Amino acid sequence: MSSADEIRDGQRAAWAGLSAGWEKWDSVITDQLAPVGDAMIERLGLADRGRHLDIASGTGEPGLSIARRLPEARVVLTDLVAEMLAVAARRASAQGITNVETKVCSADDLPFDDASFHSVSVRFGYMFFPDVAKATAEFARVLEPGGRLCSSVWIEPDQNPWTSIAMQAIATEAALAPPDPDRPSMFRCAAPGYVGDLYERAGLRDVEEWDVGVELVTRSPEEYWDMISEHVSLAVAALQQVDEPTRQRIRARAISDVRVFESDGTIRVPGLARCIVGTK
Repeated sequence: MSSADEIRDGQRAAWAGLSAGWEKWDSVITDQLAPVGDAMIERLGLADRGRHLDIASGTGEPGLSIARRLPEARVVLTDLVAEMLAVAARRASAQGITNVETKVCSADDLPFDDASFHSVSVRFGYMFFPDVAKATAEFARVLEPGGRLCSSVWIEPDQNPWTSIAMQAIATEAALAPPDPDRPSMFRCAAPGYVGDLYERAGLRDVEEWDVGVELVTRSPEEYWDMISEHVSLAVAALQQVDEPTRQRIRARAISDVRVFESDGTIRVPGLARCIVGTK
């Protein structure tokens, strides 16, 4: 088994376990990430009756938003993890969206013909692909000439206190290995031009990137911790390695630290993402 296969197997198991947390906190996550999805949709050049491919869809965004806006289009949601796509299918059914289908597959081995999609979106998936160059080549392959690829990634941790507060609290009690820049991790693609260079090497043109702010809003510091500790992959993995007393100390530290973003009982923690668009 290759290293990439091992990584994918680990990701399937990890994200299958996270699917319940993502479904539980769906409305909070959707509100937080909506500005990024909206920014991507604006630049995709969507076609009313076209075919759109959403990569690493997870629980369905921005694919479901595209399908809702363009009822005559056909949207395919793909992900490595069947459990996440099951959440997406439930969300589609609840919203009355019928012009979508789901497909479990790896981003670097897409089961679609060449030039079969008018547009492709990848919201917060790039960081986790074992082979980012191979995946980008696949996205370009399935795009029609003139079609657009738009993706988003997280900028550095210090620009994203919504997650760094929790991880810093964890680091006070647990040893966290530094991320390997050549292996999947949340901030792997943070450097300016990182994804744009992948686009250009895959033959895409008119590549542009821009930053989009987000805000995680919870009703209390305690709800902030509950949400982060149940759906953020880095936090969940780290917390699985500590005992309950340690977990409680980490929780108390994170709740205390996030209060700096409290106003009238509501927590509003900022973040920053980067969007990248290119044309075939």
